[in-house]
Amino acid sequence: MPRSRLALSLLAALALVVGGASARAEGGVAASPGLSIGIDDFAYLDTSGEVIDQTAVHQKRLDAFMRNLREDIAAERGVRLVAPAEVDKMSTGIRIVGGVQKTSTLVQWAKVAVIDVGANRVLFEKLYTFRGDTDEAWDHARQFLSREVRKVLAAATPGAAPIGLAVFTFELEDTTAAAQGSGIAPADAASLAEVTDGVRQLLAQSGRYRVIDAGGANGEAAQPRALRDCDGCDAALAAKLGADQSLIGVVRRVSRTEYTIGFQVRDVRSGAVVTRGDSGLRMGADYSWKRGAVRLVGDRLLEAAQQ
Repeated sequence: MPRSRLALSLLAALALVVGGASARAEGGVAASPGLSIGIDDFAYLDTSGEVIDQTAVHQKRLDAFMRNLREDIAAERGVRLVAPAEVDKMSTGIRIVGGVQKTSTLVQWAKVAVIDVGANRVLFEKLYTFRGDTDEAWDHARQFLSREVRKVLAAATPGAAPIGLAVFTFELEDTTAAAQGSGIAPADAASLAEVTDGVRQLLAQSGRYRVIDAGGANGEAAQPRALRDCDGCDAALAAKLGADQSLIGVVRRVSRTEYTIGFQVRDVRSGAVVTRGDSGLRMGADYSWKRGAVRLVGDRLLEAAQQ
């Protein structure tokens, strides 16, 4: 189906929801800390013509999509989730509506609108396409859509205070045959400290975060498991330090000259993962750990938030 026809199809399917959410009396602009957000359950439309009825499967994936989207939004600084009907009673607030349409076996579209009910205007409206009808494809689409919606919400709350982010010392996951079974080599520890310092400096200079040095808290959770394997215990440790979010990072050594880097940010209140990033590529030896980590965090956490 051509994009223009599909856009009209989705608009028709969502007209009642979007129209009802945007038709509000004129009022103040919803742009203050504690901004109330109501997220409607997205509609789903299958026009693929497939013989097999996948209604139950699609409902399960849509439920997971909405649950994770709401967790993403709830973890944002300066917002609070409320029932969509509650937003209708307020003079200020944001309503998020949308839908997903499957047009063929491999192609689906998702539409989202962010509506300022107080100002009676649409802040953001976009149509996305994504390939595949699997749990992974749906979650990838949700992550992309979520990032863009959160950028809009961040722009609507310019007065929000910097996010308190507890940055834990990066850990080493050594998968080489020569990996030491007891403790970490002094040279590796020094390299990890350099990586952590570089990431902390980058985040502090961004102005978006109030960086909290959580290096001393690592040991509390590292026995008998590292933070990357402690089922989100970094959030509880960060909460004790007065942080809003926690960041853990891992350098995975594949060989003496190859490594990958990953990081994860978690909300301390809900324990939900706010964002994560992984280099996915094998890069150079330990002398370039810092460069790779700073670039990854800058691309996936800072630049994504600004775009």
